[in-house]
Amino acid sequence: MVNEQTARRRELEQMGREELQSWQLSRLNQLLGEVLPQNQFYAGKLPGISLPLASLDKLSALPVTTKQELVDGNPDSDLAANHTFLPDQYARMHRTSGTRGRPMIVLDTDQDWQWWLDTWQFVLDAADVSPADRALMAFSFGPFIGFWSAHDAVLQRGATSLPAGGMSSEARLELLQQADATIVFCTPTYALRLAEVARQQGIDLAASSVSRVVVAGEHGGSLPAVRERIETAWGARVIDHAGATEVGPWGYADPEGSGLHVVESEFIAEFTSVETGQPAGEGELSDLVLTTLGRRGCPLIRYQTGDRVRPSWNHASTNKFVFLERGVIGRADDMLIIRGVNIFPGSVEEILRGFPEVVEYRLRATREGEMDQLAIEVEDSLDQPERIADELETQLGLRVAVTAVEAGSLPRFDAKGERFIDQRENPAG
Repeated sequence: MVNEQTARRRELEQMGREELQSWQLSRLNQLLGEVLPQNQFYAGKLPGISLPLASLDKLSALPVTTKQELVDGNPDSDLAANHTFLPDQYARMHRTSGTRGRPMIVLDTDQDWQWWLDTWQFVLDAADVSPADRALMAFSFGPFIGFWSAHDAVLQRGATSLPAGGMSSEARLELLQQADATIVFCTPTYALRLAEVARQQGIDLAASSVSRVVVAGEHGGSLPAVRERIETAWGARVIDHAGATEVGPWGYADPEGSGLHVVESEFIAEFTSVETGQPAGEGELSDLVLTTLGRRGCPLIRYQTGDRVRPSWNHASTNKFVFLERGVIGRADDMLIIRGVNIFPGSVEEILRGFPEVVEYRLRATREGEMDQLAIEVEDSLDQPERIADELETQLGLRVAVTAVEAGSLPRFDAKGERFIDQRENPAG
């Protein structure tokens, strides 16, 4: 059965653009026809919409949906405003991380959760997961979505899932060795943290049974320097993935690990040029807008994800889904303008990760008058921050202050890294 399902996913990936858009339009009209009578959020947002839509061009004429609307649209509750059914019709409850505003509760029906698992299979295909695998789930298993859907998708595939919630890094490494785990699911930050703890414990991760590390939750898995550091430490292949609690698992790695494909059989992806505000062209820096096609309990129509990407339709891969070179480049609200140069924290991270002596780092953004300023702290075993500043100047075209701090003094993270401290709007924060 898995082979038949895998073959079907390959068929979807290899659809021509016209055939794919026809598939998407049919799925979109079916979704809208089922949810609009009940979904008060979208019934109010899309009054008088004429169904079925004649083409996807009609979709682009509809208003976008923002996360703030989902949060503010239900003022008496933390429940996302776009839910379709009464709460007792849902089976799963998860909550956004709250790193960018008030945490929001998102609900899924049994059918929606199955859609999550089915979509996750594209990621598991990219990671070559088989029933023989033993997958260590190195996340908290709390209300944040984390790898909950990956855990269930791995089980659906017939592989073994090793839940490692509520454990220290040392205990997780012990479980990894005891169970001969073959694959690890975690954030890029935590993959590096586990590697650091392993070194301190005298554990050679590269000699372990782990051959793949699936990462998500933050950018990094598609950045060459970050990916190379993880792969070197683990002696394993890195597979990137992108998703969000309110959206679902929308992206998965290409075989070379150089970026992400959008699962276009389950999401309609639109790209708005950062420079012009118009539909983006090939390779243009753009804001990613997604429409879910299989999630009826909490559907999203033209959702502004906040992710900035560079789309490519004219790539050489047999997978015809749109390709995002280097994955998610950054977040719209994280972009800095330093002396006229646009910079994402991820661009700085990629340079810093190119120095093997840099164990950890922290960025701090402030604003002086109308100008953004950036300062960087590094744990550098060579204690030579000037060479790092020189490389940043070479690659970014501007001089950034870099300071070496004492080893072990910067925070460590078991999930998403919080290395970017943005004090531009709140200098005292």
